[in-house]
Amino acid sequence: MQPSQLPSNHHQGRAIPSLVFPTQRNNNMNKRQITHIFVHCTATLPTASVESLRAGWKAIGWKNPGYHYVVKPSGEVVSLQPEDKASNGVKGYNAHAIHVAYIGGLRVLNDSKIYEDTRTPAQKAALRALLADIHSRYSKAVILGHRSIWGEYSPEKWQKVCPCFNAIKEYTDI
Repeated sequence: MQPSQLPSNHHQGRAIPSLVFPTQRNNNMNKRQITHIFVHCTATLPTASVESLRAGWKAIGWKNPGYHYVVKPSGEVVSLQPEDKASNGVKGYNAHAIHVAYIGGLRVLNDSKIYEDTRTPAQKAALRALLADIHSRYSKAVILGHRSIWGEYSPEKWQKVCPCFNAIKEYTDI
């Protein structure tokens, strides 16, 4: 679904952007120079809620969420932070980055936590559409996974496996 097909909320007689996708108008107000678009997993079970994510960030003392957008297993995209404000996605990169995450990346097998790509087909489609939309407005920004900052092809250097798949390879055509 394209942003123009999504419903708008109305406030004081003027349309404001939907909470699903940002708009070009929104981008014009963004004074941040965006150089990176990071893809994340929430490192939770796919059943986690947006409210539980917010509570987790609050519990560790974060004033800003970890992501600008999060994609539920249903494919619904939820805006957590305006693009003109930094989120806490990747230490050292947040001032110039947009962060997008899918809920999941973790499953339990025999009482052990296993990190893996748990994206549903709906999440895959929504992530691709969201990333294409964001990249269309920040065309010079590089799309990569959180783990990619340590070298996508150097797993021994990763401090996190997030997003549990090779985002550089998957989104190279965007």
